Amino acid sequence: MTCTYISFSDLRTAAYCPRKCYYQQRLPAEEREPPPEVDAIRALEPRYESLLEAPPGDLEDEPIAVPAVRYRDRLAATRDRLAESGQWDRLRDPLDRDVFATGRHCRGIVHKVLADPLEPVLVSSGEPPENGVWESQSVQAVAAAKAIAWEHQTSVERAWLEYPAHGVIRSVDMTTRRKATYRSALRAIRELDGPPPRTTNRSKCESCEFAAECGVTTRTLRSLLGL
Repeated sequence: MTCTYISFSDLRTAAYCPRKCYYQQRLPAEEREPPPEVDAIRALEPRYESLLEAPPGDLEDEPIAVPAVRYRDRLAATRDRLAESGQWDRLRDPLDRDVFATGRHCRGIVHKVLADPLEPVLVSSGEPPENGVWESQSVQAVAAAKAIAWEHQTSVERAWLEYPAHGVIRSVDMTTRRKATYRSALRAIRELDGPPPRTTNRSKCESCEFAAECGVTTRTLRSLLGL
């Protein structure tokens, strides 16, 4: 029997909204490619050291998401915190980069693989939450950890999320709850034989490119202001 692998990105989307994943899967392959700005933001990651030394004027030309001085201070604080725990050097000098990893059920790109212990790193172009990582990204992190573990036939107990446009790096422990959420997303994708129910969290619909096709009514800023 042929195994159908599920992509990391589909798992991330399904964890956010299974209905969005349903519509996204039906797009042509070229329309599912990330926009150029995603690559530009991810390209910041190998340059942390030079960004830390750059004057604020130079940083203003970079695809960072916060003011230049704040960005440099935040990235420096991230470096100091991780250096104190011995993680900064591991994150800066990974075992491998841009690895296409295939696990038992899923596959996708792992942006960095760390050694001793083996841990995957995902580099996000988005904004981090105030604490931890977004649930949908934690599902992607679990998928990456499971794929790397499957390929190397060893356990992986932690992954990392980097947000280079914000100068933030967060660790993701492979907790029982996160693994359960991953399995739920995996199951949701396998059961997609038609549009699943709409999400009850309408805030997710505000920026969704499939809102019209989905048929949800979102509240615009003008309507919220009574205009």
